[in-house]
Amino acid sequence: MADVNASPVDPTALAGWIRRALPGGGDVSISPLGEGHSNLTFLVRRGGEEWVLRRPPVGPLLPTAHDVVREYRVLTLLGAAGHVRVPRTVAVCTDAAVIGAPFYLMQRQDGAVIRDALPPWLAADVDAQRALGLDLADTLAEIHRADWRPFVGAGLGKESGYLERQLRRWVGQREGIEAAVAATGARARQLPDYDAVRDWLRAHLPAEVEPAVVHGDFKLDNVIVGPGDQPRVAAVVDWEMATVGDPRADLGYLLSFWPEPGEEFALGDLVASGPGFPARADLVTRWADATGRDPGETRWFVALAVWKLAILLEASYHRHLAGMADDPFFATLDVGVPALLARAREVAGA
Repeated sequence: MADVNASPVDPTALAGWIRRALPGGGDVSISPLGEGHSNLTFLVRRGGEEWVLRRPPVGPLLPTAHDVVREYRVLTLLGAAGHVRVPRTVAVCTDAAVIGAPFYLMQRQDGAVIRDALPPWLAADVDAQRALGLDLADTLAEIHRADWRPFVGAGLGKESGYLERQLRRWVGQREGIEAAVAATGARARQLPDYDAVRDWLRAHLPAEVEPAVVHGDFKLDNVIVGPGDQPRVAAVVDWEMATVGDPRADLGYLLSFWPEPGEEFALGDLVASGPGFPARADLVTRWADATGRDPGETRWFVALAVWKLAILLEASYHRHLAGMADDPFFATLDVGVPALLARAREVAGA
């Protein structure tokens, strides 16, 4: 069993690698940023330089999950595009022997990550809330206007078949969880709403549209806001699920994390909101105007988003049960995952 208390990064080994890989000198320090529940992030300092390190979590992982080298390649291509708000990549290490897993460094972006609560300057300003919400839609549109062809050429996506592959992939992730649990002599818990939504998504698969670069996890807490008191997205982070596909999947994912006034998110207080934030329909209109695309019926994509999130978090829940993850959030998934699947089924009407 993996020791979840062991340090995910050996400072001495990391410092040696940095000396070999990057020009400059000085002592290296590292501290956890403690944000997110997927890949691990750390602040690395050397002299006057500051970088963010990304590496996979400790413990056994599902196939294709937490591929930080791929994420580095995506960010590098997007940086070359010039108009997408992403941090600048610095260096990548594919040798897992250095710190126990592949990792990469990117430029630190000043600003705030908004998770379960609004910062005071934003909570008190409804105009700023609306401006930020609309800028989030603009930021997503910028991603979807990027040229997707270099990503296909680099093997980071395919021109067609995205939605079918999404269904196959996430069904496979669920089956992978069941197989991993069975290998321990136990049985994964039954999730009947998972099956109902899976069947509905298959039966109502939308027709293909012109592809785009898709983020795969686009929501408020995967952007950096600021710096300062400006209601603007400075950079988009957490690109591990990015590929080429149907941009409406990103739009549906954003909407799934965007409650209307009076609504509650299935995982409780993980979603920040405010009275000034635009309605979901406003986000759709803004995105459609900025991309020139027809959003069509968003219900299928919202249901897909919630269903996928439930599968992803079910894997985290089983890592928690196996003693391979000590994030207290994972303990809440005992009820959180079924609540998400119930929400997906409600959206689908399945």
